[in-house]
Amino acid sequence: MTRNSKKWFMVICSSAVFLAVGCSNLKTPATADVAVSKEAVENAAGAGGAEFAPMEMTSAREKMALANKAMAAKNYKLAIDLASQAEADAKLAQSKANSAKAQAAANALQDDIRVLREELDRTSK
Repeated sequence: MTRNSKKWFMVICSSAVFLAVGCSNLKTPATADVAVSKEAVENAAGAGGAEFAPMEMTSAREKMALANKAMAAKNYKLAIDLASQAEADAKLAQSKANSAKAQAAANALQDDIRVLREELDRTSK
């Protein structure tokens, strides 16, 4: 090989390595984002999101399905965007579910306090 040939060979090899690394890095974050979002949707469902925030849960599940389709089609940017939206919807659903449960617990506690006060009033008369 001549000196010029070696340079071109090195340039081509370097380009191939950069291209391979670039393509593999594009898939890895998309896979991680989709997995994190899937976990967020599952957590929201486990927290009662479907019961207390059905619209948000439906939206999160639909966006997760679309993100999975985008991954299958190797459209990683779209998959990341959809996964991020699904995660946001799932977190909102989980927050609404947690809020509704806390409100129900507060209402039950207020009822218990009311009953105790009535008992105290009856026994002190």
